[in-house]
Amino acid sequence: MSLTDCFQATKRSIINAGGKEDINAVVADVTDASGREKIVSSTVQKWGRIDILVSFNIVLLLSTTLATYLSELHIYLSKYIFSVVHLIQLARPHLVKAKGEVVNVSSIAGQPKGVPSQGPKFMYYAMSKAALDQMTRSLAVDLIAEGVRVNSVSPGAVVTRFLQTAGASDADASKFYDTFASSADSLPIREIGQPEDIANVIAFLADRKASRYIIGQTIIADGGSMLVTASDVTAFSDEFH
Repeated sequence: MSLTDCFQATKRSIINAGGKEDINAVVADVTDASGREKIVSSTVQKWGRIDILVSFNIVLLLSTTLATYLSELHIYLSKYIFSVVHLIQLARPHLVKAKGEVVNVSSIAGQPKGVPSQGPKFMYYAMSKAALDQMTRSLAVDLIAEGVRVNSVSPGAVVTRFLQTAGASDADASKFYDTFASSADSLPIREIGQPEDIANVIAFLADRKASRYIIGQTIIADGGSMLVTASDVTAFSDEFH
């Protein structure tokens, strides 16, 4: 496993949870071509192959300034589209050789009614996730001819450090997640998702034996929120006003 996370704590957490110590932690900027090349070359150098590529990048900008619109769009496209396409291109020969798997992590934001109508606050995020879903479908048709499957998972409300990564303070993030929890009753499952709920879907899609006949699909893991209008995220959208 190669981790492109600058925090060695991630590596320690995996080991403490029972994972093997043979982990390749790579510090790289996925928005930079040299960083993406480093990720692939480091992985191949250590293990000589790539069996599974999981693309999970996070960025969320909540600016409402007109002057920043285009610059923010570039950030979203660089993070969620350009970087994923290039990583798959770089890993492609190794994935083909291994008859491997690609799993992209998207979001219900890319789905109709996936996010509240917040204008530019969520517009580029939603656009980039919708583009990622379409890319998953298109690449799946292309790569399955070479024995490589491409799928994606779209999480709904999940308690992570997503907001802190986006620049929110711990206090603001805590307030937001408290609102998350209070709106859990509007979800069919009656609870907010945990990281392992998404990790389990990724593991399923990355397992050729378990999901061999699933190709080019975006699996929604949202506790059923997309099924009922009452669970639309408007319950906590005021946090971003």
